[in-house]
Amino acid sequence: MATPAQAPATPTTTDPVQRWLARRAATNRANSQHSTGPRTEPGKQRSSHNALRHSLTARTAVLPTEDPEAYQRHIQQFLDEYQPTTATEIQLVHEIANTAWRLNRIPFLEAELFSQAPNPQSQIPLLATLGLHNSRLSRQFQKTIDQLRAIQDERRRLERRQLTEAAEIFLRHQHKGLPGEPGAVFSEQVGFVFSKEQIERHAQYLMRLNPTFYATHRSFQAPPPIGATTA
Repeated sequence: MATPAQAPATPTTTDPVQRWLARRAATNRANSQHSTGPRTEPGKQRSSHNALRHSLTARTAVLPTEDPEAYQRHIQQFLDEYQPTTATEIQLVHEIANTAWRLNRIPFLEAELFSQAPNPQSQIPLLATLGLHNSRLSRQFQKTIDQLRAIQDERRRLERRQLTEAAEIFLRHQHKGLPGEPGAVFSEQVGFVFSKEQIERHAQYLMRLNPTFYATHRSFQAPPPIGATTA
């Protein structure tokens, strides 16, 4: 039986650097075959804590044991729900989805702990750690949702204001008999682009909402004919 102390076979290459690297790799492989992990109960507890910490705080959301396609479907569900339109919104939606992915992992980790321990009492420290991670991730999940909703509400408010301004310009042109039809309108301040159909549809909505205002307000009335006198 080989032991870590036994030297590996001498490599056949003549390059001294390559020979040293090959001997080192062979020694590492031999040592790994005799590694059984922590044997004492404190050592096993520390190892389990490290595994939990890695699975819930890893920089990569998808662990090697998880399905990347399932993760992509999970992400797409949140994108479909929140319909982000800016880079910031997309980033926040991905953060929400990644946090939810880690939260969904906790029940499976709990079940695995119970399946591996004949005495559930011995798992209390690990279960407490899972509870702490669950609370932290839940707070992070809700905080990111609140941030996303605030940003989207502000974007929609600006978008409605810009669309109303574009529709009112269209109504003024109509009422005053000015030539031209509404084309795409772009706001340099917020970057919204409205089509002709959007502007016309919103103009009709404004007219239904407050017909008296748009029929009598001076800015929407046609100018008097040239030479006409006003009372």
